[in-house]
Amino acid sequence: MIRKNLSASIVKKFIPARKSKSRKGDNGIVLVVGGSYIYHGAPILSSLAALRCGTDLVYTSVPKINVSATRASSPNLIVIPLVDQKLTRGAVNKLVGALPRNLDSATIGMGLAIPDKNALLLLVKSLLDRDVRLSLDASALIPEVLPLLAHTNVVVTPHTGEFKRLFGELPSNSKNERIKLVEKNAKKNGITVLLKGAIDVISNGTTTYLYEKKIPAMTVGGTGDVLSGLVAGMLSKNRNALESAAAATFINGLAGKAVQKRLGLHMTSTDLLDEIPVVMKPFDKIV
Repeated sequence: MIRKNLSASIVKKFIPARKSKSRKGDNGIVLVVGGSYIYHGAPILSSLAALRCGTDLVYTSVPKINVSATRASSPNLIVIPLVDQKLTRGAVNKLVGALPRNLDSATIGMGLAIPDKNALLLLVKSLLDRDVRLSLDASALIPEVLPLLAHTNVVVTPHTGEFKRLFGELPSNSKNERIKLVEKNAKKNGITVLLKGAIDVISNGTTTYLYEKKIPAMTVGGTGDVLSGLVAGMLSKNRNALESAAAATFINGLAGKAVQKRLGLHMTSTDLLDEIPVVMKPFDKIV
């Protein structure tokens, strides 16, 4: 097992250069599926984070009750309404039919109400059949989805409680035990696991990256939604799930550190969005 602490020199290798003659769509097309009556902001944060990390196009699919708020939040988002208030099989079938064929990646789950587990499974399978790379978070992290994910380009991004729901094991407070548990479940299920915490642990079961944040201001709601958007944005340009998850974690942390330095413990997740382009600038490459 290879274990490394994340650094700028490592992450620089994971963020592809942009071709100077590239056209719209060449640098990533992302789908975000999330939101509910209560949590309208989560998919907005994810979508804007994906755009901020250099993705060309983001399609944001939210329940119809959230559509007006989502459209009003930013003119940069392409909003696709779900035909139901929650993720149902009918809504999934309509959504899949409306998606562009050249979609690169998707992130699913932030703030999303999923009354029918089979609807989620249908969406995940439909996207994987199209060779879409996936980032799964929040309500999409259920054990029933695991058999679909083995040996595909998928990242799951649980916090401790979601990890227990997904894998049936609760990570301890011991750093070494957490690392071993992530590595075991990543290898067993053939996926990349990003366990969020004071130390983020990212592993595909063969290689593990660690990122110690020391950013207490990032306990504010929405920072995980920003991270999910960054993972999807990175996946849209880099097919390697481990590298994309590691890069997203590092950039999210750099943005958090910069905001905490400026605002102290008074950060909101939208502050992170404004900082992403600043901390990513040293990683920009044009060929």
